[in-house]
Amino acid sequence: MAMSVFLTGSADGIGRATAAALVRAGHRVVLHARNAERARQAEAAVPGADGVLVGDLASLASTRALGESAGAFDAVVHNAGISGGPHRQATGDGIERLFHVNVVSPYLLTALMPRPARLVYLSSGLQAAGEPVLDDLQYEVREWSAAQAYADSTLYGVALAFAVARRWRGTLVNAVDPGWVSTRMGGPGAPADAAEGADTPAWLAVSDDPAARVSGRFFARRRPVAAHPAASDTTVQDQLLAACAELTGVPLPVP
Repeated sequence: MAMSVFLTGSADGIGRATAAALVRAGHRVVLHARNAERARQAEAAVPGADGVLVGDLASLASTRALGESAGAFDAVVHNAGISGGPHRQATGDGIERLFHVNVVSPYLLTALMPRPARLVYLSSGLQAAGEPVLDDLQYEVREWSAAQAYADSTLYGVALAFAVARRWRGTLVNAVDPGWVSTRMGGPGAPADAAEGADTPAWLAVSDDPAARVSGRFFARRRPVAAHPAASDTTVQDQLLAACAELTGVPLPVP
């Protein structure tokens, strides 16, 4: 059965490859890009897609507008993500940039968009090195480390997925480690290509395979794998949700 799917960050890399795979399989796919130029690139790269929505995930106002106008989908894949630079940077909203794009924006879209049947959150194997420092989520106190901040953001992404899975029992919610993939973020030396990285999120978004119709799991290569223990800690989950709700002014809806 054909499904409708929305993918964030689908102008290139794993997001574009995921979108292309879903279009080839006959699904209705809506792309996302952060600006009009990137939107044109996305549409050219995935010509069978059913349009592209524009929204800057480093802006609360832009993300809020995207979430309020996107409409309903059978599945939403939160693929967009960034890595950090040598110095701590804040967005125009005063939020540390990695935490904003990788954690706060997927939270805000999740809270605002009509609840889909499936949610997929892209993370990384580096989540295992994350440190859940809940009183300093944005590196306002700790010395900045781009590598550690990125690992932390991927851990929080898994915790977000698990928190939503726990609260929204009627939705299949999972997180994915796509592997080390040769993209702009992964670099040319990565051993896997974008199509390999896209396989598991695409499968989770639409497959009728019983192995894909589960919730609250962390997947790699279509198999559930162990996540950082903190991701399953309900105290970590609830404090993360509370922090995101405070930053955005939008609580996660109660089912």
